[in-house]
Amino acid sequence: KLSRNPQILSQASTDYGHIIHENPFAVLEPTSISDIANLINYSNSLPHSFTISPRGQAHSVLGQAMTQNGIVVNMTQLNWYRNGSGIVVSDCDVKNPLGCYVDVGGEQLWIDVLNATLKHGLTPLSWTDYLYLSVGGTLSNAGIGGQTFRFGPQISNVLELDVITGQGNIVTCSQEKNSEVFYAVLGGLGQFGVITRARILLGPAPTRASIIISFSFTHMYVKWLRLIYNDFSAFSTDQEHLISFDRRNDSNGADYVEGMLLLNKPPLILSFYPPSDHPRITSLVTQYGITYVLELVKYYDTNSQANITEEVDNLVKGLKFVPTFMFQKDVTYEEFLDRVHSEELILRSKGLWDVPHPWLNMFIPKSRISDFNEGVFKGIILKQNISAGIVLVYPMNRNKWDDRMSAITPDEDVFYTLALLHAAKEMDEVKTFQAQNHQILQFCNDAGIKVKEYLSGNKTHQEWVEHFGAKWQQFEERKAKFDPKRILSPGQGIFQ
Repeated sequence: KLSRNPQILSQASTDYGHIIHENPFAVLEPTSISDIANLINYSNSLPHSFTISPRGQAHSVLGQAMTQNGIVVNMTQLNWYRNGSGIVVSDCDVKNPLGCYVDVGGEQLWIDVLNATLKHGLTPLSWTDYLYLSVGGTLSNAGIGGQTFRFGPQISNVLELDVITGQGNIVTCSQEKNSEVFYAVLGGLGQFGVITRARILLGPAPTRASIIISFSFTHMYVKWLRLIYNDFSAFSTDQEHLISFDRRNDSNGADYVEGMLLLNKPPLILSFYPPSDHPRITSLVTQYGITYVLELVKYYDTNSQANITEEVDNLVKGLKFVPTFMFQKDVTYEEFLDRVHSEELILRSKGLWDVPHPWLNMFIPKSRISDFNEGVFKGIILKQNISAGIVLVYPMNRNKWDDRMSAITPDEDVFYTLALLHAAKEMDEVKTFQAQNHQILQFCNDAGIKVKEYLSGNKTHQEWVEHFGAKWQQFEERKAKFDPKRILSPGQGIFQ
C-alpha cells in the first residue's frame, strides 16, 4: 500500500505547474477508504505527526498537492477499489426532494461524470473549462467556468459529501447534517478533510450547443456576434448585461459567458475562426493592439432547434457590434464541454503540455475592472515584450456563491475572474512570467484594488491571513477542530 518506488515518488514530487518540486517519503496507493482513514489516524497517534497530501490529477501549478517528506495519497487508485461503482446516477423521481443527482467518488474525473450522466439524459450544471480534473480537486477550490454566473461554482451544486477529516473520522455531511464539515471542506483547499464522495445536482442535458463568440476591441467592438466596442467598458458592460439573466430556468439568458483577450503579440490563437477570416481578424488586432473577445453559448435541443436563431438574435440585440465580426458554430454539447481536451492533444503532440505553467488566477471587484484594464491589460501585459498566452476575463454573480463555504471572493455583487494561463518552455521564461505576475499583484496592491487570488500558492502565513480577511478566524477555528495537528495538504502553505 505504501510505495517507495522511485518512479512513483518522482511522479508525486511534481504537478502540472512543473515549477515546485517536493519529495514525499512515500506514496499511499489506497485499496479502500479506510486505508486513508487509517493513515491519518496513525499520523495523529504519533508524538510528531507526518503530513499527508491527497493527490488527484495534480493539475495545481504551485505544489498544492505535494508534501516534503510526508505521504502523498494517490487518490486515483480508489477507482480500482470501487470496481466501476465510482459514478452512480440516481433515478429521478418526482417524489425525490433532491431532484436528480449523481454520487461520485472524489477521485473520479469530470469527463467521466459527464459521459455517465449523459447516458441518462442528465448533466451537471456547472463546469470547469477542462474536464480531466478530479471531482475532489475542483471541489476543494471552487470549480469555476462559463456557467458559474448562472449556476454558481461547482461547490454550489453539491448536495452531500463523504469526508475523512484530519482527525481520521469518516463523516457524511450536507447542509442539514454535520454542516460545519460540509461548509469547511467545500473550497477549503484540502485543509479539513479528504473528499471521498460527492453528491452532485443534475439537470436535463441538451443535445446541441450553439457557440457564439463575440469579439470587441479597444476602440471598436465585435461580438462574436461581432460587436465593435470603442473601449473596454462596452465589452464589460455587455458581459455584465448577459450575466444579469442568471435565473436557473431563464430560457432568455445565455448558458455560458466568458471572455478573453486577443493581443498583438504571439501566440495569436485563431483556431476557432474560419481560416478565410484570419487575415481581417489579424488586421484588427494589429490595428488596436488589444482586442476583447466575448464568448457565449446558448444550449438547444431538437425541440427548441426551430427557435434557436431567434433566441440568439434576441440575446445579442442591443449589444453594439459590427455584424461582420460575428462568428458562430454548432457543435454537440459534449464537444463543447470537452473543447480544451482537443487543444491538449495538439499540445501534447508538440511536447508543449508537460511544461512549466506560471499561471496567475484572481477575482477582481467589478468597480475596479476598468482600472485593471488600464493598468494591467494595457499598462503591463500589452507593453511587455513577452508572449501573452491565454488571458481569460469574465464576470460572475456573488449571489451564486454560498458564503458559509470556505471559498473567498471579493465583497461586491459582481466580480470578474482573470486567468493568465502562461506556458513556458524553459526556466528563464518562468522567471519572466513570475515577475510579470508579481508586478500585476503589486499594481493591484498599490492601486487599492482588492483582488482575491484563486488557485493561489506560495504565500506567506500573513498573506494567507489577508487573503481570507474576515473569514480567517473561522478558517483557523475549523482547522483546529477538524485537523488540529495540521496534517492535511501542507503544500498550500497556509499553516506551515
